[in-house]
Parts: sequence; structure tokens; C-alpha cells
Amino acid sequence: MEDNGTRCGLWSSPQDDVYRCATIIIIKRATAAFSLIGCIFMLLVIWLLRKYNSLAQKMILSLTVAAFFDSIAYIMGDTRPDGPLCNFQAWWLTYFDWSALAWVCCITLNLYLNVVREMRTDKFERAYHVTAWGMPLVLSCLPLFGDYYGPAGAWCWITDEHAAWRFAIWYIPLFILIFLMLLCYLRIVYVAKQRVLTWSGTYNPDRERNKVLQMEEIKPLKWYPFVYLAVTFFPLLNRLHNAFSPNNPVFILLLLHVISAPLHGLANAIVFGLDKETWVQLRFSSLRLAFQSRFCDNTRIKEYCPRNVQYRTQSMDEDSDSCDDTTVLFSLPSKASKDWGP
Repeated sequence: MEDNGTRCGLWSSPQDDVYRCATIIIIKRATAAFSLIGCIFMLLVIWLLRKYNSLAQKMILSLTVAAFFDSIAYIMGDTRPDGPLCNFQAWWLTYFDWSALAWVCCITLNLYLNVVREMRTDKFERAYHVTAWGMPLVLSCLPLFGDYYGPAGAWCWITDEHAAWRFAIWYIPLFILIFLMLLCYLRIVYVAKQRVLTWSGTYNPDRERNKVLQMEEIKPLKWYPFVYLAVTFFPLLNRLHNAFSPNNPVFILLLLHVISAPLHGLANAIVFGLDKETWVQLRFSSLRLAFQSRFCDNTRIKEYCPRNVQYRTQSMDEDSDSCDDTTVLFSLPSKASKDWGP
């Protein structure tokens, strides 16, 4: 009954180990596939509706790309022996987990600077990219250099022998950042509501419209930290149990772990759809117009050529009130008109 391809070595009974590991891998890949579909849907909608013009939209696009590759990491995760391929899978998973989280942090910071500090943040776009793609590279390479990656149950990650690194590299920073983001959103919502309720000076329709738009923009974005809190709660419980009792894994905890951990992309897609403007544009008529704009718009702007325009003098016998102007676009006065009286 032993099958090295489906053995993860967590349970003492070989038969139970093969069956449970195979179940864990199938469920993990299924949930990761749903996330991958959610990311593809988001990328398609962003491209189709051209939702990549403002800095906030570009950041959501980058978050979607990170979640897309993160879903691929969970799909390709498998029970493999310690080696280069296992280390690569573990590095890939760590890097894109961190990239997705970093983009959520950047989105929160950008919204905080816009609303609370009233700063224009377009100049920070390059800094956001350096942070969200560069910092995860450093953090994901640290266990690689220390040879801490290896088989970690039903997939490859930081091994049980280095459980402290799991919390130092991922779980402790994760929950600190989530806590800070929640504080930021509480401050953002408070300031935005105060500005909506406060009126001073003369009425400015543009300012009032900006207040309403700010509140509408905050509503969907505030859910991103809750997404990461929700999808990492059960993985944290499972890893805590692994740290205190590495030789007694709980199948239910591991099952909840693999159900929730790969759901970043799908949860982001749901939050993305909560935006009122996006939800309205997801109707069939709006999507059809967007599709036609992308693929079927043959509108051409040509240079006007006046070669068919005729110029002639206006005769005294012609009716000046005639509406037939199909050929005469301009009328020049006759030379005889100089003899006309006032």
C-alpha cells in the first residue's frame, strides 16, 4: 500500500498516511485552482474595462499578478524529497505569499496618504514596486541560504526542525502587518466620515463629489486585510500545533489549512467585485460594449479633403432663402454688387 509519491510521513499507519496525504493534495490543488480562476477573471476584467489608469488600479493589478503566481505555487506543491525542486517550490510559495501581502500593505498605505495626509502619491509608484517585489525576495531567500527549506508535510516549505523560522519569516510579521493595516483603516474611515459630515466655507461641488468618491473607494479596499486574516487563521493554528506537537498532526487542522491558505486569489476576486462601479460594469450590456470597444471598434479619423467644394458667385435671380445648399458651401459676392445702394 505504500506509495512514495503520496507519502508525507505525518501518520504512523502507511495506509492512513497515503490516503490522507492524497486527500490533502487534491483539496489543496482544487482550492488553488479556484483562486487561479479568480485571478484570471480579475485580470480579464481589469484589461477589458481598462481599470489600470490610476495608481490604485495599478496596485490592484499588481496584487492580482502576485496572487496569480501564488495560486500556481499551491497547485504545483506536492510531496517531494528534499532537493533543488523542493527548495524551489518552497521559495516560490514564500516569495509570492509575501508579494501579495506586500501589495495589500502598499494599497493600505497609499489610501492612508491620500485620505488622512491628503498627499498625491503618484510619485511613490516606483517605491511601491521596489518594496512589494524586492522585500519578499530578500525574505524568501533567507531560509534558502540557510537550507531551511524542505518537506513540510503535504508540500515543501520550512521544515519542522526549523519551526521558529516559520514564525520569524511569515506568521509574526503577517499578523503585525494585519494589525497595523486594521488600525490604518480605522483611522481612514474615521477621517473620511468626519470630512463628509463637516461643512465649512462656500459650497464646492467638486470637493463634495471627491468626499463621496473617497468613501466609495475605501469600502472595498478595507476588506483586503480581513481577507488575509481569514485565510491565514487556520494555517496559523496548524503551525502552532506543529511547533508544540510535531509528532502528532491533526488531520482536521491540516485539512482546514489547505482549504483556506490557497484562497488568496479567490478572496481578492470577491473583494474586487464588491466595488460598486465594477459591479455595475459586470452586467452583460456593459461587458458587450467593452468587448466591442476592444475588438470591434473600427472608428477612423480621416483628414478632411475639400476637393469637392465648389465656389461660385450668388446670382441676383437665385432665391436667397433657398435651403438647397448641397453643392454651394460658400457664396462670393458678385462684382456688380458694388453698384448696389445701401
